[in-house]
Amino acid sequence: MTIAQINTDRLLSFISQMAKIGATKNGGSNRQALTNEDRIGRDLFLDWCYAIGGVSRLDSIGNLFVRFEGKDPKKLPILMGSHLDTQPSGGKFDGVYGVLAALEVMSTLNDQDKMLYHPVEIVVWCNEEGSRFIPAMAGSGVFTGNLKQSDIYSAIDEEGISYFDALTATKQMGSHPCQAFPFSASLELHIEQGPILEAEQKSIGIVTGVQGMKWHQITLSGETTHAGPTPMSMRKDPIQAFITLLPKMYEKVSEYGDLARITIGKLTTIPSSTNTVPEHVIFSLDLRHPIQKTLEVMTEEVLNLCEEIPAMFSSEIELLWESPAREFDPRCIDVVRTAASDLNLSAMPIVSGAGHDSVYLSSIGPAGMIFVPCKDGISHNEKEHVEPEHLTSGANVLLHSLILLAEEKGE
Repeated sequence: MTIAQINTDRLLSFISQMAKIGATKNGGSNRQALTNEDRIGRDLFLDWCYAIGGVSRLDSIGNLFVRFEGKDPKKLPILMGSHLDTQPSGGKFDGVYGVLAALEVMSTLNDQDKMLYHPVEIVVWCNEEGSRFIPAMAGSGVFTGNLKQSDIYSAIDEEGISYFDALTATKQMGSHPCQAFPFSASLELHIEQGPILEAEQKSIGIVTGVQGMKWHQITLSGETTHAGPTPMSMRKDPIQAFITLLPKMYEKVSEYGDLARITIGKLTTIPSSTNTVPEHVIFSLDLRHPIQKTLEVMTEEVLNLCEEIPAMFSSEIELLWESPAREFDPRCIDVVRTAASDLNLSAMPIVSGAGHDSVYLSSIGPAGMIFVPCKDGISHNEKEHVEPEHLTSGANVLLHSLILLAEEKGE
C-alpha cells in the first residue's frame, strides 16, 4: 500500500513566500501581531486556502479559522494550526511552520480528492508571541476562557497603541464572538525551539505536555545620587542588591535539577544614566518546570530570596503572567506515535519547554503537539533553521495523525 506523502516543494514554497513578508536583513521575519505585515501574511495564507475550497471566518479577538468540510457535517471538527505572528527579529519557522504545514496537509488531501469524515479547521491564533502585546497566547487564551477579552483589548504596545485599536486598524476584528466551540481534537506542529531532538538525532518529538511557566517583574529600590561625590560605602545602590540576589536565585533553581529553568530576560535601571546611581533596578524573572506543584514551590522559594536583601533596600514583586503545566491527551499522543512509526521515522517523547497555544486548548479539549528539530536549538532568532527533510517528516506525521483521528467512526 502506498503511504500518502505531502508535497515538499509546495511546502517549502509556502514557507519561502511567507518569509518575504516582513523579511529582515539577516534572513529572519518581523511580522508582529496585528501589524500591516501580519495582515498581509494572513491575506496570502487565505488566498492559498481559498484555492483549495477553504471557508474563513474571524472572531472578535482576531483568531482566524479556515474550515474544510468533511463527509459527515455532524461530526466535531479537528483543529490544526499555530500562529503567523513573529518576534521582532524572529525566524521563518516558529509558529509559521505549523500553519503552513496544515495548509500543505489539506492541499495534499485536495490533490487526492480525499474528503475526511470529520471537518477540519486550520487555525491562526492571534498574538501568540506576546512580543507586541502582553500576555502571550492572547487569542487562544480568550478562546478557551483563560484570559478576558476586555483585558486583552486594553493591552498597550510600546508605542501606546492598544490591542483593540490595532485589531480594528488591520481589519482583523471579526464578527464572530471569541468563544470556545466543541472540537474532536487539536494538533499543533511546531519546531522544537530547543536542542534535544537534534542532540538525540530524532526526526520527530512526540510532545507529551508543556512546562508550567511564571513571569514576574521584580523592582529593587535604593536611592539615586551622583556617581562622583558619593563614596561607595555611603551609597544605597540597588545594583548591589541585584548582584547579590541573582546568584542565589540561580543556585536555588539548580537545586531542582535539569528540568527547572530560570531566565532574566529584561533589566532596566531608573534613572538610566552613566553618571547616576539608579534608584530602581527592574528585572524580569521567568521560571519554568514541567511539574506544576514543583513549579509552585520553587517559585515561592526563589521569590522569598528577595526578603533577604539588606534592609536599606526594598523589593516589589509583580506577577505578570502564568501558564500551568499541561499533559496532552493520550489519544492525540498515541496517533502521533503511530504515525511516526508507520512512516519509519525516528521519534521520542518530549516535554515542551516553550509555551504554545495547545497549552490553552488542552484545558478544554483533546490536544497534542508534534515537534521537529531545529538547527542548534536556535529560535526567536533570525538564524532559526530547519532542514527540509525534517519539515517534510513533520508535515507527513501531521497528515497521518489527522487521517487517524478523522477516520475514527466511533464519534
